[in-house]
Amino acid sequence: MHLFFRNFLFFGILFFSYWPIVLAEDGLGFLSTGKTFPELEPFDELMEAFVRDNELPGASLAVAKDGRLLYARGFGYANVEKKQPVKPESLFRIASISKPFTAVAMLQLIEQGKLSLDTSVFGLIPHQPHLANGTSVDPRLAQVTIAHLMRHQGGWDRKVTIDPLFHAIEIATVLGKPPPATQNDVIRFMMGWQLDFDPGERYVYSNLGYCLLGRVIEQVTGRVYGDYMVNEFLKPLGIESMRLGKTLQRDRAQNEVSYYPKGDLLGIAVTGDAVGSKVSWPYGAWSIESFDSLGGWIASASDLVRFGSAVDRFEQSGILKKKTVQVMLERPAKGHFGNDEKDKPDATYYGCGWSVRPLKNGKINRWHTGSLSGTSTILVLRHDGLCWAVLFNTNLTHDSKKPSSKIDPLVHKAADAVTNWPSHNLFEN
Repeated sequence: MHLFFRNFLFFGILFFSYWPIVLAEDGLGFLSTGKTFPELEPFDELMEAFVRDNELPGASLAVAKDGRLLYARGFGYANVEKKQPVKPESLFRIASISKPFTAVAMLQLIEQGKLSLDTSVFGLIPHQPHLANGTSVDPRLAQVTIAHLMRHQGGWDRKVTIDPLFHAIEIATVLGKPPPATQNDVIRFMMGWQLDFDPGERYVYSNLGYCLLGRVIEQVTGRVYGDYMVNEFLKPLGIESMRLGKTLQRDRAQNEVSYYPKGDLLGIAVTGDAVGSKVSWPYGAWSIESFDSLGGWIASASDLVRFGSAVDRFEQSGILKKKTVQVMLERPAKGHFGNDEKDKPDATYYGCGWSVRPLKNGKINRWHTGSLSGTSTILVLRHDGLCWAVLFNTNLTHDSKKPSSKIDPLVHKAADAVTNWPSHNLFEN
């Protein structure tokens, strides 16, 4: 590790505290928005209790079945101070749920013949590595493929080295430029480091890998990643409000919620007017602009469900061909969640952009979660045609658990409690 960079890792003072949230009730009951349906009351009961009992500021849930949006409601506050409620159309940072979007867009380009799963990533992008004195490029970089990146098998282990996307000041300083480091800066810097394992050897979750995929999309399409995704990927699916987020609070999009971190409340600003000063983590302690393809999108719960339903019903939507979906969801030969240390297949594995769990009936469940300071999200595609997304504007519950993980089994239970699914489709409204 660069000595200068190593020293930087200890820079900054973080404060650990608890952010109390109290939801107001009036004579009408719990603060919630959106249409209600008697048949779907189990979801209402779940969300109201979960937000209240876990002392969360706000949340949004959308549920679709067989491609029809049946449920879209907001709970609690989008902005606690101004008493603004979460609405069904409220936008949240979706964090790593951005990765399935990038993966599916990449698979579309593969279907179009513009590259393949085996395409060498570093043979495609134009970045020149930043090399410290006496170092050389790891020859294994030439072996890193598109498939490796989508499956988190590229060769980087953030527990051994770093997650470079969260070190925008340090990298910029090493490169001799003002912060924050851009995606291209991060890539150049990491190209000067040795890989932690051979590409394809094992699974290790990698934000850097999906950062690289965003740059591959740019090289192949000749378009800026965000522009390509909005105009060529999202709009054809009918997703109009989803967009790339902004770091600073003053740049928050219309209808975007405010974020209330728990745990580490303050970090060192990497962007904006207060670089080097302590700021609220969600608003400057990392640069969401540099996260684009790995975690930079904001969306409503309904946006996510529209996307999930298109993937689940690929034959009707035309988003991908059947053969491509099979590749997307197939089990890697090795290197799953548990690193396959005993040569036994893990029950759950990571495909191309999705966590996958095969079921005994031959069907599968797919999902992805997202987490940032002030944000916790989950998108689920269930085996029976159900698809749901739950978004929170905080990252921890009152007992220091991720809300997305804690609520996951409860949404399954609520869905199982529905005995009569209605026939309406809110997508058509």
